Amino acid sequence: MAAAEARIIRLLMELRRNGVTDTPTLAAIERTPRELFVAPPFLDQAYENTALPIACGQTVSQPLVVGVMTQALEVTDRMKVLEIGTGSGYQAAVLAQLCRRLYTVERHKPLLKQAEERFKHLRIHNITAKVGDGSRGWPEQAPFERIMVTAAAHDIPPKLVDQLKVGGIMVLPLGDAHALEQDLLKITKTENGLHIDHLGPVRFVPLVEGMPED
Repeated sequence: MAAAEARIIRLLMELRRNGVTDTPTLAAIERTPRELFVAPPFLDQAYENTALPIACGQTVSQPLVVGVMTQALEVTDRMKVLEIGTGSGYQAAVLAQLCRRLYTVERHKPLLKQAEERFKHLRIHNITAKVGDGSRGWPEQAPFERIMVTAAAHDIPPKLVDQLKVGGIMVLPLGDAHALEQDLLKITKTENGLHIDHLGPVRFVPLVEGMPED
């Protein structure tokens, strides 16, 4: 246990040094057992600051990126949040501690099933998940105060913008997923349009429209 705690503390210190200073964000990451979200061959790297492969050609995000994106989203416990790309469920488990209700969409059914089992194990009860085309969002539950996209889009998805409340924030990577890196954007929806802040380079799998073949 002491060794595990030391690894978590070292990771949190690294996140702080790299600009993740929001106390609720760091506390949520500290409380989320990342070893539950990584594949067995990579358990020894669970608290390293690196992205790790999971099934269906996806990844569990680097903790620093999770911290930066969560901090940028400025979530409070009264907000309804949409996440596009459930993946392993790690980012969702962090966000769920900070918001009132989290809706998350994943296009790969096996990943979603595993993520839901993890949420149940951790007794996280404020996440609603479904299999679907993330580029379409979740119109039945819109509007959302916050939207996080954990896959790289070529353009800002108009359907997601439509589902974001005025005054709301969307954080997403933008750019060619086959390039070495994409640009992480913080988008604030105003009555006059979109205000965009650039948060730095990231590396994500692509946001794919449509559903995979069974």
